[in-house]
Amino acid sequence: MKSIVCEAPGVLSLQDVEDPTLSPGEVLIRIRRVGVCGTDLHAYRGDQPYFKYPRVLGHELSGEIVNSGNSRDLSPGDEVVVVPYLACGRCSACRQGKTNCCMFLEVIGVHRDGGMCELLSMPSSHVLKAEGLSLEQMASVECLSIGAHAVRRAQVIRGEYALVIGAGPIGIGAAQAARNAGAQVIVMDTDEIRLEYCENRLNIPHTVVAVAGVEERLRDLTEGNYPAVVFEATGDPNSMMKAFRWVAHGGRYVLISLVKSDITFNDPEFHKRELSLLSSRNATVPDLEAVIHSMAAGQLETETFVTHRVPFEGTAWAFPQWIRPGAGVIKAMVTL
Repeated sequence: MKSIVCEAPGVLSLQDVEDPTLSPGEVLIRIRRVGVCGTDLHAYRGDQPYFKYPRVLGHELSGEIVNSGNSRDLSPGDEVVVVPYLACGRCSACRQGKTNCCMFLEVIGVHRDGGMCELLSMPSSHVLKAEGLSLEQMASVECLSIGAHAVRRAQVIRGEYALVIGAGPIGIGAAQAARNAGAQVIVMDTDEIRLEYCENRLNIPHTVVAVAGVEERLRDLTEGNYPAVVFEATGDPNSMMKAFRWVAHGGRYVLISLVKSDITFNDPEFHKRELSLLSSRNATVPDLEAVIHSMAAGQLETETFVTHRVPFEGTAWAFPQWIRPGAGVIKAMVTL
């Protein structure tokens, strides 16, 4: 079969590799769509934590069952969402149901080879049927689940102000999940085109351009209190550090961003607010199931979410284009 391999930073190649074999409890999937994540682009640039080369990228996946193995719930021809998180099931996190932060977690496309290939074998427990959704919607489920998990972790309260910093795919997912939870959502970004998208397509009531005067603007929007919960989704250490000052007293600050860097904060500012500082990593199966349900109910914008598409064979050409400033990519999709 054909596979796209990231051999080193800046180097993608199309290679012929052996077809996967099935172990007990696994199914064989013909990959049909691969969503391109910020993780993939960071790996291509060479600044992705938890990553070793060479690696087959791809963890936002939809496909078709080719061989259902001994599964009673799946049949050849079923279209499925792939759950890319392989947890040990035994560590303290797994025993609490927090498989998303398993001590020995392996994410396909990061810790082991992923789905940017024609065929993939996965445990039958790690595929979800999503009847009524398109292949592109199904390949967007994992991405949107990251924001949904962060909102669930923050225990967003109806009516409170929630600030999402960063209007990329993860921030868009968090903003929609917070909106659906009843929060008064504010989205901040430096890109005015993305902010217009949030206003016009996502029905986000408030947007803020990340320029001088941000603190005053946030204070005015929130009746002088600042947002009760802030989600940071830029992947920029400077933004992550600044935002400690933009959370209401008694509020919650959720770092969705993962950066290969240290971050610091001013302790008096942190303590006087009695902030709750949370990280949010990946998602769980219930998060993916919730996103599938929200998509089916028409509660998530998917029609315009994918802005760029490329055939499988053109992936190596497309990556350098997508990371250029001004490329306008929200979500890119590889089609097979």
